[in-house]
This record gives sequence, C-alpha cells and structure tokens, in this order.
Amino acid sequence: MLTREELPECPVATTVQLIGNKWKLLIIRNLIYNGEQRFSDFPKTIPAISKKVLTDNLRALENDGIINRQVFAEVPPRVVYSLSELGKTLKPVLDAMVDWGTEYKSKL
Repeated sequence: MLTREELPECPVATTVQLIGNKWKLLIIRNLIYNGEQRFSDFPKTIPAISKKVLTDNLRALENDGIINRQVFAEVPPRVVYSLSELGKTLKPVLDAMVDWGTEYKSKL
C-alpha cells in the first residue's frame, strides 16, 4: 500500500492513480456487480485483457487495499478475489459512472 507521502496531493489525482486505468475499473466493476470472482472469471467479461495484465492489475489493487485475495488450500489451489471494505466504498463512484455513461450514450 502506498504511503500518504507517495500519493498526489490532489484527491482526484489520487483516485485516478489508484483506479484510473480501464482494466482496474473493469475488475472493480466485476467485483461490485457480480460479487467474488476467480481468476478465470475475469476474461469472460473482460475479453481483451491478457493474463499478465490481469495479474498485474489484481496485484496492484490488492497492494492498494482495494481487493482481497483468498487462497484455498486445495489441489489445485483455488483463489478467489473480492472487494475489501475500502473497495466497497467505490460502488457510488461506479454507479455514477454507469449513470453518466448511460446518459451520454442516450444523447448520441
């Protein structure tokens, strides 16, 4: 997790740094609207994402405290991703983006 000193002073820039790329937003979208997901679930709704990019973004979101990664001691190992309590607070942000995007598309 980044320290306060490593984050931009501007709150908007902080938010963009943490969730601002399209992959992170789509990962968070999946977890907000579909609940917990396994690694193999993400490409079904984010088909253009590569395994490496997915892995990198999941790790970054986990390191930033936005998602949780739970590993089950099974053979083969099962890993489940879910939103952390902090990550759940992003729901109003994504809801607003859904509303704005829907309104924008209706005006075209």
